[in-house]
Amino acid sequence: MERVILHSDLNNFYASVECAYNNKLKDKPVAVCGDGEKRHGIVLAKNYFAKSCGVRTGEALWEAKQKCPDIVFIKANFNRYIQFAEKVRKIYSDYTDKIEDFGLDECWLDVTDSNVFGSGEEIANIIRQRVKKELGLTASIGVSYNKIFAKLGSDLKKPDATTIITKQNYKDVVWALPARDLLYVGRQTEAKLKKFFDIKTIGDLARADLKQLKNKLGLYGYTIWVFANGYDTSSVKFNYDKPYIKSVGNSTTTPRDLVSDEDVKVTLYLLCESVAARLRELNLRAATVQISVRDNNLGWYQRQSTLNFPVCVSDAIFKEAFTLYKENHPKGMPIRTIGVRASGLIANKVTQISFLPDVKNKIKNEELERAIDKIRNRYGYYTIRRGLMYEDKILSDLNPKEDHLIHPESYFR
Repeated sequence: MERVILHSDLNNFYASVECAYNNKLKDKPVAVCGDGEKRHGIVLAKNYFAKSCGVRTGEALWEAKQKCPDIVFIKANFNRYIQFAEKVRKIYSDYTDKIEDFGLDECWLDVTDSNVFGSGEEIANIIRQRVKKELGLTASIGVSYNKIFAKLGSDLKKPDATTIITKQNYKDVVWALPARDLLYVGRQTEAKLKKFFDIKTIGDLARADLKQLKNKLGLYGYTIWVFANGYDTSSVKFNYDKPYIKSVGNSTTTPRDLVSDEDVKVTLYLLCESVAARLRELNLRAATVQISVRDNNLGWYQRQSTLNFPVCVSDAIFKEAFTLYKENHPKGMPIRTIGVRASGLIANKVTQISFLPDVKNKIKNEELERAIDKIRNRYGYYTIRRGLMYEDKILSDLNPKEDHLIHPESYFR
């Protein structure tokens, strides 16, 4: 039996939730942002009225205001967005228990065995109507025989639309699209495909020589070739599957641009401290550290490296993160947003003790940081701090662990 997969994407989710929550905003240009007074003020999301004025996600609030003088800025309320997302998922669950999250606002649904409700297209339309009527939100839904094309379909028509991609029409619908429209083909991959193979469209990728792709891009080359040809067979996870934590991360938009190494040290250490504390809470250690950096021109990059010994200690994570920053960041380029992520996670109880010289120090540091955790849990975060934090009270006026939210998909993309 051919699978029937839906991918539902809630349109302009954060901004749409705010408009649904406050009906007075319904016909106004709206942007969801951080704290404008502290210059955590970038546009996180916008509605279609703001988009029509040229407002872009990631730009500063003053830039958005110049383009759209009547724009209304709303401080992000992630608890509200989570509540709305859960309500939408309850609607999905009326039609299938095979639901896989892809961020707060996107889900795959396997409705292969749900034909009592109609065809895939009919189920998609029913879901869209219910989401609009019951919650005041709109969704774009792709319907296909695999997850990749279903996701692609949800991107093709916005807002409030259903797109069907079948084995009969996918070459006409999909292959003319730019290669970057395919899931997991980012800007760097797009550039490599064009440079090495003159691949510009998904069709070019599908028709490319697989052996050459694998030689240049390894397993990743094979994977995107499979996706382009519609051969993806990955399953949609059941909604009661226990989530497996693959990484712990945190990021922040700073009150002012980071222009010196000392600025970066203060902010980066705060983030590393919050990540390490989360790891200890979860009884995990991390073997890989990644940084994500967005400069004040909205350019961004990610870099990662593997540690010699899995850790849950701030100092070790910070040293690796700061080294990545020093090795990769253009000198003199101001930073607007920075993030740290720890992955390659293993349980503390199965960690094998390494015989590297600095392991004993790491263990001592871990004991010290666990003691600090206890003090902060009892008396508050600001009762005990690193001396480094007193070098810049504006940058260090942040409790990143308290404000921590893990995004399944990188904020920077």
